[in-house]
Amino acid sequence: MALGDIQIFKWQSRNAAAEEQERYAKWAFPYGEKQKDALSKLLLELYPKESNTTLLVSYLTVKELFDGRRKNSGEEETVNFLLNDLKKYKRLVGVKKMPTLLAAVLADRFVGEDCVYPSADEIRQKTAELEKQRIPKKGLFSKQG
Repeated sequence: MALGDIQIFKWQSRNAAAEEQERYAKWAFPYGEKQKDALSKLLLELYPKESNTTLLVSYLTVKELFDGRRKNSGEEETVNFLLNDLKKYKRLVGVKKMPTLLAAVLADRFVGEDCVYPSADEIRQKTAELEKQRIPKKGLFSKQG
């Protein structure tokens, strides 16, 4: 279930709900708990003051946004959208965290059964590259020149 698919009154049998939850878990972490633990370790290294749950929710939000948007547009356009036009989800993810979480999502696509993620320093380096793509928003009273 993607963020855009939230339904308040959705009636399902227990089996259907369990199947949906299992599909989501497989999508989120295809290699199971080993992958979830490796990703959690990486995210906590990047954001040591945050809780694991908060980081995983933010990460999965970015992953859902990335995968959902990429279906209809190219990867580069999706990356640019997430870096520059994130108005709806900025409270869930945080504008400052978006490049780092997006770097982790991009890295996650190349993780295999061994569940070896790039180092925190490599993610920071990719984050710096992504931040160069961010277009700063000009305020109403900013200097134009």
